[in-house]
Amino acid sequence: MATSARVRRILDTFGEMFPDAHCELTHSNPFELTIAVLLSAQCTDEMVNKVTIDLFRKYKRPEDYIAVPLDELEQDIRRIGLFRNKAKNIQKLCHMLLESYDGEVPRQHDQLTTLPGVGRKTANVVVSNAFGVPAIAVDTHVERVSKRLGLANDEDSVLEVEKKLMRKIPKQEWTDTHHRLIFFGRYHCKAQSPRCEVCPLLEICKFGKRRMKAAK
Repeated sequence: MATSARVRRILDTFGEMFPDAHCELTHSNPFELTIAVLLSAQCTDEMVNKVTIDLFRKYKRPEDYIAVPLDELEQDIRRIGLFRNKAKNIQKLCHMLLESYDGEVPRQHDQLTTLPGVGRKTANVVVSNAFGVPAIAVDTHVERVSKRLGLANDEDSVLEVEKKLMRKIPKQEWTDTHHRLIFFGRYHCKAQSPRCEVCPLLEICKFGKRRMKAAK
């Protein structure tokens, strides 16, 4: 398993490769970010951004989302996977924001996870990007890269991956590392065609070594 020196090397390499890694979901406030992350489940950020260009012009506040019939909201997000279920959750979430939080997105992680359609990952993204609270959200990229680089075990659950990353990475670096893990997984250590042959971490990556050996 990863030693502190190995973890430091990984973090420094991420920082050199992707110093400007950031949340790629377009948003201008915590409410828009919450909606965007909810929509991003099993969908690319690129597609979400295409949909939210018009969505965020039409709907500014929770009141706007519940002022239209459900089928109208469904049509507005129909290019997104699972759009029917997500439209229902958006309207339920907006009702709850108005009833329990004065129409504002709560800042506390445990309050965020009570909102319909908002799980642990979404809450982590919102608290870190909207409110500046250090957090590590584990999506498919973060999970894949963490396991390939030995920061977590192959059989670890998403929650176990998150806990291991939080233990190994300095708290003040959680949010930056979260973004850099995503960029590393999205643009370099891809699911299907990882760029092992030009990876600066190949010598400490068992997955990469196995893959390159098999290719030879």
